Amino acid sequence: MSSTPIKYARRTSSGRVVSLSRDDDMDLGVSGEFTSTSSGGHNDYINYTVMMPPTPDNQPKAAAPGSKPDDLPSPFGGAAKGSGRRRRGVGEEGDGGRGGGHGAGKLDRRMSVMKSMLMRSQTGDFDHNRWLFETKGTYGIGNAFSSKDEVEFDEDGEPINISDFLEKPWKPLTRKMKVPPGILSPYRVLVVLRLVFLSLFLSWRVRNPNADAPWLWGLSIVCEIWFAFSWILDQLPKLNPINRAADLVALREKFETASPSNPLGHSDLPGLDVFISTADPEKEPPLVTGNTILSILATEYPVEKLSLYISDDGAALLTFEAMSETAAFARVWVPFCRKHNIEPRNPDSYFAIKRDPTKNKKLPDFVKDRRWIKREYDEFKVRINGLPDTIRRRSDALNARERKLARERSGGSEANAASSGAETKPAVTATWMADATHWPGTWKVPSPDHSKGDHAGIVQVMIKTPHHDPLYGAPGDHPYLDFTGIDTRLPMFVYVSREKRPGYDHNKKAGAMNALVRASAILSNGAFILNFDCDHYIYNCMAIREGMCYMMDRGGDRVCYVQFPQRFEGIDPSDRYANHNTVFFDGNMRALDGLQGPMYVGTGCLFRRYALYGFPPPRANEYLGLYGQNKRPAPPPRVATSMDADDPSGPSLDMDPDLCAPVKFGNSTMFGNSIAVAEYQGRPLADHPGIKNGRPPGALLVPRPPLDAPTVAEAVSVISCWYEDNTEWGQRVGWIYGSVTEDVVTGYRMHNRGWRSVYCITKRDAFRGTAPINLTDRLHQVLRWATGSVEIFFSRNNALLATTRLKFLQRIAYLNVGVYPFTSIFLVTYCFLPALSLFSGSFIVQTLNVTFLVYLLLISITLTLLSLLEVKWSGIGLEEWWRNEQFWVVGGTSAHLAAVVQGLLKVIAGIEISFTLTSKSANDDEDDIYADLYVIKWTSLFIPPLTIIIVNLVAMAIGLSRTVYSEIPQWSKLMGGFFFSFWVLVHMYPVAKGLMGRRGRTPTIIWVWSGIVAITLSLLWVSINPPDNSIPSSGGIEI
Repeated sequence: MSSTPIKYARRTSSGRVVSLSRDDDMDLGVSGEFTSTSSGGHNDYINYTVMMPPTPDNQPKAAAPGSKPDDLPSPFGGAAKGSGRRRRGVGEEGDGGRGGGHGAGKLDRRMSVMKSMLMRSQTGDFDHNRWLFETKGTYGIGNAFSSKDEVEFDEDGEPINISDFLEKPWKPLTRKMKVPPGILSPYRVLVVLRLVFLSLFLSWRVRNPNADAPWLWGLSIVCEIWFAFSWILDQLPKLNPINRAADLVALREKFETASPSNPLGHSDLPGLDVFISTADPEKEPPLVTGNTILSILATEYPVEKLSLYISDDGAALLTFEAMSETAAFARVWVPFCRKHNIEPRNPDSYFAIKRDPTKNKKLPDFVKDRRWIKREYDEFKVRINGLPDTIRRRSDALNARERKLARERSGGSEANAASSGAETKPAVTATWMADATHWPGTWKVPSPDHSKGDHAGIVQVMIKTPHHDPLYGAPGDHPYLDFTGIDTRLPMFVYVSREKRPGYDHNKKAGAMNALVRASAILSNGAFILNFDCDHYIYNCMAIREGMCYMMDRGGDRVCYVQFPQRFEGIDPSDRYANHNTVFFDGNMRALDGLQGPMYVGTGCLFRRYALYGFPPPRANEYLGLYGQNKRPAPPPRVATSMDADDPSGPSLDMDPDLCAPVKFGNSTMFGNSIAVAEYQGRPLADHPGIKNGRPPGALLVPRPPLDAPTVAEAVSVISCWYEDNTEWGQRVGWIYGSVTEDVVTGYRMHNRGWRSVYCITKRDAFRGTAPINLTDRLHQVLRWATGSVEIFFSRNNALLATTRLKFLQRIAYLNVGVYPFTSIFLVTYCFLPALSLFSGSFIVQTLNVTFLVYLLLISITLTLLSLLEVKWSGIGLEEWWRNEQFWVVGGTSAHLAAVVQGLLKVIAGIEISFTLTSKSANDDEDDIYADLYVIKWTSLFIPPLTIIIVNLVAMAIGLSRTVYSEIPQWSKLMGGFFFSFWVLVHMYPVAKGLMGRRGRTPTIIWVWSGIVAITLSLLWVSINPPDNSIPSSGGIEI
């Protein structure tokens, strides 16, 4: 009776275990070669290892007497009998009679030798790790052992492996990280405590009027109640801040790794269309726009899936030719970035970096390549900056030629033409392209069909659709740079200028973006859209992939957009006017991410194209109850009928139009067919049972067809000025019209349909741009935002009219967007109260008693602690928080107040008011990069804060003199007035600093206005409170 054949492996002299061939099965019972030395066997085989699990809980045992071989346990945990599988090398058919007592006894002795060799020297326990390392073994199901070299077969004879039984774990692309409870819980407790203290303080103030100055008491009470209400609107949405992180490795494994559905490892990521908007090359330099485009063309996203569009709303030849130069330079810049992993990929920012450029660069030719590409970039800048002069000289020469030809056709000279009486048509002063043809856009000298509001539509493909497969460089392709093994393809790049004609409302930036949406749907139809301002560039080349993780993750089909924070360059180190706005981007927006998502802020936003078309999400919830505490699944979206399509007013009044699917997209059949394609391509992979509304892997591997003439002609058609007539563009589809801040309204309408958004804060800044550091420019920027908020408040986009699909706290956040400008009315009033108190000798309370001071102390302490905790969970600095507080007062007393006045006049009387610059003080210091910080441009927005500063300074002087010379000094009222006046002046410090300019170069108008205000206040005070003519008994001086 012989034993069962066993598979062996031999340990080499180096300690590595080498498996024997499966054909070399041997019988321990027949051959004595495998016995120990004491039994007379060959001692060389002491180094052979039996490939069975010599673990304490899986030791081989001798078969019991009378047992059958079929009763032995299966290595996969079940009975071997009837298992339907057979293993080569262990238990071949026909050997069922072997494996009895004699063989089992020898096997036990062999196992004891193996076990003794693998005992831990310290504890005497079996060393599993050492055994796995030395044998390179793996465990199978349970404790069963499976060798990587073994091959098993199923009932049909098909080979199977242990990996077929082990399901590969599904990896999410993103994860949500809660703020630590040690920070968030005290933060929420302090919010409740401060709310209680405010309630008690306001109730005490109402119950304790000031009989000496009831008007002062009434004004202060009204302002304080509004401030408490405004604080609640701002604070409630901050109760649930969260952080997020994306897994780029998992994204690559799912979408760009070879698999049965993707055998060649091509990218299965969806298409992406990037939009850049520009309008005037005089205000938006083409070189800045060109650098933005270069950073996008070089970003790390599949080349064949990326398309770039620039909207030139001014139709300027300067912009067109600058983009042509940019496309030419990109053919060397983009491969250079890929070869040496350059970061950032904006050449202007890259070459301005102060650190060592060779750090972490391993290729020996980096220095040579960088020196050559720097020289090429300098020449590129010279060409771009010289384009205005080139276009002018070219146009002048060709116009002179046309005039000469016209004279020759008319008879040789102007004198002959005049004497002959022939009518000569005056020659136009055209703008000429490089191919000696008229530019179809705007001319330098406006003429019919060639002005900013009257020109044809233009679509020019600067870089055509790339090949689906990589195109690697070869030696000799470039005379100076070696791009061997580097993919030299470039994404598709298209120049677009929509048609404009008199009599049409072109809706500014929102109309330009909607034209890009339609044109891109015809040309590339990317499932996602990323929009930038022309001065914002990609600072982190992996940022787009991080944003795509949120769109492609489980539940990503409900995400309408991913908003990235805005980061800025070129701001003064002290950030005097809070240009970084970190409190909003790192505080408020991060907190909104814990609700239904952040707002859309105009740039750096990754959109789902299907959501931008106005469709509701595939799944949504409704929040019912007083504060949305009852959640239920929303019913399916209402199917639009033909009656709705024919009705210009849209759906019936009993249903919110945001809950209906739009139907009127225009008369382009090609565009209509692209909608379903974009929706399908934007779905996440259906690689997990929990993923709903997914698509199968490998569905987006089909190459994109090249562009043809009919397709480009259709793209020109959809950007015509008449295309949006009788459609829902700007109403429910695309960017929404009717507001200066079309970005906030567009995001609100998506949230109102039930979509959610995501805030993506990358470790390295995703995008960077520029911001105005001049006080006047900053105030006008804030004025535009505040004016849009007032328009939102008086429109149907007011959050009070939102649907039940908007969460309660999200509704509060959007309500605050429309309400915050009105705080300026109460803020201006409150800033004058300290001065009025000092002028009148009274205070907002009758006496500074203990109760008032205790409430004031408690409210101040809770506010300070809340600020510290908010700084902690948001990651902002204390100085940034303080700068934000200062500019909140500055903007509230100037730009916000002007926005309220402008909005009320527009709503009530239909009067449009424009706050423009009236005078300018130039700065001659060109060496200082912050020179614009000191440029003073007088504007009417300076009047309210300047008046507040002067009034409080005069009031402090008057109050101090009255108290000093008073028979019964009221020091408590003086200190109260002084304290609040000092509070106002500290917050107004940035205005005073900005108006003083550099080295005292303050414009004369500032001193004139200050003198007028001071004299007016003095005369007003004398008329209201004339001096006492009685001579003091003490012989004091009469004033």
